[in-house]
Amino acid sequence: MKINVEEGLDKPFLADGRHEVEITNIDEGKSEYKGIPFIACRFENEDGFVNQRFYISPTGMPVLMELCQAAGVEAEAKKELDTNQLLGKKVSIQVGDYTYNDPETGSERTLKQASAFEALV
Repeated sequence: MKINVEEGLDKPFLADGRHEVEITNIDEGKSEYKGIPFIACRFENEDGFVNQRFYISPTGMPVLMELCQAAGVEAEAKKELDTNQLLGKKVSIQVGDYTYNDPETGSERTLKQASAFEALV
């Protein structure tokens, strides 16, 4: 069988560990379970990629603020943050597995996750 490899699908997931990456894409959406808005960033380098959701909620905002700080994007209280400012920014991330119970099925799921965002020096 022959399959078409679409642009952007020609890379594997990044291996576990620390990577220097660029934010190459940002999508918006709502969580499937509770309808919580999020942005999803694609972190990419020559070795691969990982996608990470940042939920726009009281528990999710500190993680997004950590990314903004690492990327050099200012975020201030009572001012809107244009997440498109993150596009093209380069940061250091930690990639690893995250396991959770799917609220719909109760079954365990494991995803690749980006965390521990740091500025490049």
